[in-house]
Amino acid sequence: MVASTFDLFKIGVGPSSSHTMGPMTAAADFAAGVVVLPVARVDVALYGSLALTGKGHATDRAILLGLTGERPATLCPDRADATVAAIREAGRLVLGGTHDIAFDEARDLRFLQKERLPFHSNAMRFAAFDASGAELLAVTAYSVGGGAVVYEADIARNAPPEGLADIPHRFCSGDELLAKSAASDKSIAEMMRENELAALSEEELSTRLRAIRDAMSACIDRGISIGGILPGGLEVKRRAPSILRQLVERQERALADPLTVIDWVNLWALAVNEENAAGGKVVTAPTNGAAGIVPAVLRYYERFAPGACNRGAEDFLLTAAAIGSLFKENASISGAEVGCQGEVGVACSMAAAGLAAALGATPMQVENAAEIGMEHNLGLTCDPVAGLVQVPCIERNAVGSIKAIEAARLAMLGDGTHRVSLDQVIETMRKTGLDMSERYKETSLGGLAVNVVEC
Repeated sequence: MVASTFDLFKIGVGPSSSHTMGPMTAAADFAAGVVVLPVARVDVALYGSLALTGKGHATDRAILLGLTGERPATLCPDRADATVAAIREAGRLVLGGTHDIAFDEARDLRFLQKERLPFHSNAMRFAAFDASGAELLAVTAYSVGGGAVVYEADIARNAPPEGLADIPHRFCSGDELLAKSAASDKSIAEMMRENELAALSEEELSTRLRAIRDAMSACIDRGISIGGILPGGLEVKRRAPSILRQLVERQERALADPLTVIDWVNLWALAVNEENAAGGKVVTAPTNGAAGIVPAVLRYYERFAPGACNRGAEDFLLTAAAIGSLFKENASISGAEVGCQGEVGVACSMAAAGLAAALGATPMQVENAAEIGMEHNLGLTCDPVAGLVQVPCIERNAVGSIKAIEAARLAMLGDGTHRVSLDQVIETMRKTGLDMSERYKETSLGGLAVNVVEC
């Protein structure tokens, strides 16, 4: 199934697409389905990675907000804290925004850290009960990465995954993508554009792409303007504002330093992921933990590439989405499933391909850029210190952004022929994820998450 551009790029809130956005969506769906029933109490159980790092990833807040009917795309982060505080103080919540019930968080929201459901590590079970204690409805859901939610009932009936249907250009691999591009004499972006136009008008597509670009840009701008300490207890200082001041103050000296552009890209990536860590509005790209890479590289294109234009920016996003679709279909974009290679690694690959396309690369060069972007992120573990999307996550986005630019430039120095294919790298990433210890899959049980605390 070819994922839509808007399956990969979703407007939502931080700090995590799989641990915040997914659970909020699942909770809101559940609430919408039970408000017509005589519900007196709800019970929520979290399993696996959601249970182990949920509090650091604000899963508890997301569940509370979702149960009141809030959704990631429309949530106002500035009002969220007050809503959660009111629920905790009163011990009550308004289910689905209409039905007032008691909610004892210690009893009704359980983190089952030693239990894991077989389908995916990010598992949730929601149950509603009447006044006599009889169960009215129970739903099991999985947050599978990028804010997407899969339900046990859909798995049981083998329902097709989300994606584009009835499209002119269907592809399941990088080789197939290149073959279809050659046969149709169309670029990857042109094929993705025609796929999206199967359901949208030209105007609707441009409007939705503009909304994604605007949200990414707004996130950068917020991130570079807000200082202070990030929440969670690690006392991590937001660095973007001070870096911006340094860059502005030394503009004249920077003219003699051709590498100053790297500082700007670092700034933009850090700004996004600091904003994400603070629970602000972000765009999954393809996840929140890796949300800074595509925006930073896209702004690099817009600010520094000669001849940058609106069409080029759209081609960037459409091409990036095509590459992201291959990873989502054939491997994973979930850190809880394959480690950070599925988040920062995939984002780097997507951004590299998008930049190459926007700069006029051939489809073979674009595929090469995507391959390089992932090849040098293989094996990257997900080991967030204290379960927070801060260390090492924020800096990894900055490094991943520079890697993406390097991958695009390196690919464009060649003619597109190369020894290792994108498909081979995707399969290697998948198998590496299977081999990876659970300690390194967003559980905070290994790597930096353990050693930094010990120090």
